[in-house]
Amino acid sequence: MLLITCPWCGPRDETEYHYGGQAHVPYPENTADLDDRQWAEYVFYRDNPKGPFAERWMHGHGCRRWFNALRDTATYEVLATYRPDEPRPDLAAPAAGGER
Repeated sequence: MLLITCPWCGPRDETEYHYGGQAHVPYPENTADLDDRQWAEYVFYRDNPKGPFAERWMHGHGCRRWFNALRDTATYEVLATYRPDEPRPDLAAPAAGGER
């Protein structure tokens, strides 16, 4: 079973969380000006890399807060978790124990 560290509650079983898609995707500023193609790109088109990927997760069976996680899509390893108001962690920097 996978342990994911909630920035507020600490490590919990993956079954307590809900996946929310790619992180750092800004909501369009002038939604009335978007055509169907632009809306489709915002709603459906996301990156699909092999390796580290920034995702949104919600701790549904805990604090019910949203947070971001860097997860390796090839190994499923959670490399780091961080609050939405924090910058994406630099994976090149050495970690101080546990998740980066």
